[in-house]
Amino acid sequence: MRVTHDPGAAPSRLVSLDQFRGYTIAGMFLVNFIGNYRAAHPLLDHHNTYCSYADTIMPHFFFAVGCAFRLTFLRERAQHGAAAAVRHALVRNLSLLAIGAAVYGYDAGPKTWEEVRALGVGPWLSATFGGVLFQTLVHIAVTSLWVLPVIGGRSRVLVGFAAASALLHLGLSQAFWYEWTRTHRTIDGGPLGFLTWTVPVVAGALAYDAIAARGARGAVRPLMVWGAVLMLGGYALSCLNPVSRALAAEPLPAGIGAWLAAPPFVPPGGPVDLWTMSQKAGSLSYLAFGAGLSLAVYAAFVLVCDLGARRLRLFETLGQNALLAYLIHSPIAAGVQSIVPRDAPLWFVLLGLGLFFAVTWGVMRTLEKNRIYLKL
Repeated sequence: MRVTHDPGAAPSRLVSLDQFRGYTIAGMFLVNFIGNYRAAHPLLDHHNTYCSYADTIMPHFFFAVGCAFRLTFLRERAQHGAAAAVRHALVRNLSLLAIGAAVYGYDAGPKTWEEVRALGVGPWLSATFGGVLFQTLVHIAVTSLWVLPVIGGRSRVLVGFAAASALLHLGLSQAFWYEWTRTHRTIDGGPLGFLTWTVPVVAGALAYDAIAARGARGAVRPLMVWGAVLMLGGYALSCLNPVSRALAAEPLPAGIGAWLAAPPFVPPGGPVDLWTMSQKAGSLSYLAFGAGLSLAVYAAFVLVCDLGARRLRLFETLGQNALLAYLIHSPIAAGVQSIVPRDAPLWFVLLGLGLFFAVTWGVMRTLEKNRIYLKL
């Protein structure tokens, strides 16, 4: 990791990627601040039983990571060789893993050695590392390390790897993992979440391939088409929820509608299971839909930014210094939330949100003007 006060000759960047990343950071600011307030719309909070707007933000992060990872790895390999590219990726992601561990901490485990011995190694590891440690930064680092062996491979290798990872997660979920995530304190798929977070990472890598091979203009259509395919595929997977209920001899109402799950952004009408879109479980249906939505949203940014030459200063500032924005937003939000009661009316919550955005934006602009960036 390095903090640079003058980045000097910066490498070439995808404007659309910076803007997309900045939008994602701004969306994170919004949902992390407002999601738990009673006056906020339910779509701005995480429910873990369907895909809300809040649930779309984290797949965008992983999509952006995949796009940037593919770009930087291929460039590093071309300039310095494969060994240097792998070494650079290892150092970067292990550093991110260490930062995540420092930020999130660990669950409160046994207080005495006798308690550790009584638990045994497996339960102790699960109790200590299975919960709060696995959040955004740690998930990004672990998923990137998982994808590292294939990030420089051909597109079909990336697709095969993502499919194999998704099927492995599905099999483990069927065997025991889904129930584990339901009964343990965990978010974003827990320690095995990297298997399905691979899906948006690979989608981002393939989006970069499309732009590199076709140019911005030629990439828009395939980005939108494959985005639609993945979104429909994710929804189709969620529709296996009624099928699994029927196989379990649970009676379903008559009609084809009984075999269709509630669409994304709509609460489910019945029980949930491993097919349900759930950020907590890191379910395959959720990540497939999230990856597809990321492709479609990124296509819009390619149209507006790369082809239309338009950009938003807010997104540019946040997108080019995303890690630092992520790290500083939580303490600022906590400070503002301390003066905004959870049951406050919407107008007062929006005032708090505006104050939070203004303070955070002011800090980020000051850092940008002084050319202070946090890079890995």
